[in-house]
Amino acid sequence: MKETTKIRCQWANTNPQLTNYHDRQWGVPVHNDRLLFEMLNLEGAQAGLSWLTVLKRQENYRQAFDNFNAKKIASYDDKKRAELLVNEGIIRNRLKINAVIENSRAFLAVQSEFGSFDNYIWNFTSNKRLIGNVNDRATLVSKAMSKDMQKRGFKFIGPTIAYAFMQSVGIVNDHAKDCFRFKEV
Repeated sequence: MKETTKIRCQWANTNPQLTNYHDRQWGVPVHNDRLLFEMLNLEGAQAGLSWLTVLKRQENYRQAFDNFNAKKIASYDDKKRAELLVNEGIIRNRLKINAVIENSRAFLAVQSEFGSFDNYIWNFTSNKRLIGNVNDRATLVSKAMSKDMQKRGFKFIGPTIAYAFMQSVGIVNDHAKDCFRFKEV
């Protein structure tokens, strides 16, 4: 019996690693603070690059940044920053590396104020998922999210990165309507 081919978002068919990410992770609602922090920083690392460039380094990022433990990252000193700048497993951009460290401090402050980063980030949509490709509200939310996060000290979180973050953690479902994941997530 012949297996039917799944219809996916077009970008997911360009590389097996992207296909796996699309099928298992992209657009699935996330409520785990550590994972939200990881994805926020990985999306920031993507600025000016392709997502595949970052995705290929995801495990290296986890190792380099103590599995995105914000408390540990907040205490990084100049020696640790220097180590990160020569780590060939991550994107060695000083501004992006410094952003992860600064984001850890802003992240911890948000957790303290809101009880969790999850409470804070999902509050932008009143804890409801948005449908991206038919809803301009998602763009308005990403702009508001970006502006508020920047005021709180987050770095590499302009509206475009905020929108990509919202897609990756399932705040917005941006799967194509004919994609098999559209209804699943």
